[in-house]
Amino acid sequence: MKLKKNIATSESGFIFNPATGDSFSGNAMASNVLLAMKNGDTEALIKQNILQKYEVSPEQLDRDWDDWIVQLKEANLLESGTYDSK
Repeated sequence: MKLKKNIATSESGFIFNPATGDSFSGNAMASNVLLAMKNGDTEALIKQNILQKYEVSPEQLDRDWDDWIVQLKEANLLESGTYDSK
């Protein structure tokens, strides 16, 4: 799944959608995940990196990931047809 190309992000977690004028803020983890998505990393690779860096079970990560994707879709930040949940 890819973040739309026009979405601006910062290291501090600021997210801006110039098409709608909407802005959002996230934490450091959100910033890292957004950067990985923007770079075209796969869901599997992003999750693998999170599991290596943070103390989280794969089950909890899957639940949190699904919630994250829903939030990004609702905010219209994703390319259509990408990072669909299982």
